[in-house]
Amino acid sequence: MTYDSDHIEALLDEGVREKVYPGAVWAVGDAAGTRDQGGTGLLDPDEPDAPMRADTVFDAASLTKILAVWSSIGALWEEGKLDLDSPLGAFWSEVQGQPLGAATARHLLTHTAGVPLRAQLRNSYGSDPQDVRDGVLHEALHRRPGEAVEYTDRAALILGYLAEHLSGQRLDRLATERTWQPLGMNSTRFGPLPAEIAARCAPTELDQETNTHLKGVAHDFSARLLGGVCGIAGAFTVLDDLTVFLRHMLVGAAAEDRAVFGDAWTAESLTVQTGTLEPVRGLFWHPAPSTCPDDDIWVHYGFTGTGMWISPRQQRWAVLLTNKLYYTRDRQPLTEVRNAFRAMAFH
Repeated sequence: MTYDSDHIEALLDEGVREKVYPGAVWAVGDAAGTRDQGGTGLLDPDEPDAPMRADTVFDAASLTKILAVWSSIGALWEEGKLDLDSPLGAFWSEVQGQPLGAATARHLLTHTAGVPLRAQLRNSYGSDPQDVRDGVLHEALHRRPGEAVEYTDRAALILGYLAEHLSGQRLDRLATERTWQPLGMNSTRFGPLPAEIAARCAPTELDQETNTHLKGVAHDFSARLLGGVCGIAGAFTVLDDLTVFLRHMLVGAAAEDRAVFGDAWTAESLTVQTGTLEPVRGLFWHPAPSTCPDDDIWVHYGFTGTGMWISPRQQRWAVLLTNKLYYTRDRQPLTEVRNAFRAMAFH
């Protein structure tokens, strides 16, 4: 197995020069482990003596949906505690008699549940976490379940609540005990981060209230509203933890990792689950844009500039972590870098 490491480094160096992001770290590998990795740029442009490093902590943003929600739902499914195709109202008292009760967990995982497209939690339900939960679970559907694929953060928020209901644990404790600790992902946690860890966190967007870049506090407003823990976002992680996670996806659950989702969940998730509907989705994962339909590369991105890819056919994975949100919300410059990085990692 070979990787185009020199070209990857040149690509990511150019992204720093063009101010797509202050810095980046990356890794590529397979079921046996990491085959190559590197880093470029600065942790913070205001701190020229602080380079990006392998142990830099990143606001995972929407990777939280995979690291905490997808993995927890998968573990519960493999234990037989969740039928993906049973209407939620059949076993979840909070949504019995509510519009959401007609949807299934599979609908939520494929973004076909018909729930509203935007979170806008505080504007809709206020700032009390229980009021938010009640409002989200009792909201009218945008359309009937199964009609269309429409991405919405609410799907992950609801699935996080569902995982809490089925396990009797808050999402942060559930993810820690069922996935992160068993896999040795010791640097992955929900924020806000303690000061000593926040010090090596890559800063994200400028906070207009304090005129400082967010660091160690989730960029996502919904996560901050809910105290840092929710299915949408809020987790922080490092490169090595993500490489362990992706390697586990390729090798499945070992005997000592019975609490962790296994290869059955990965296989179910990395296949098309949306039938003839478009855009095509797996379970929270979606196919990476490619000119070759046989690539079998699945991806998940985070708005702050994070991303990870996996290919069961090629038995490869890749991670690219940046803090592009430090500069801009414009997605296109990083999209171009991501696509080029993927092509080099899976050529």
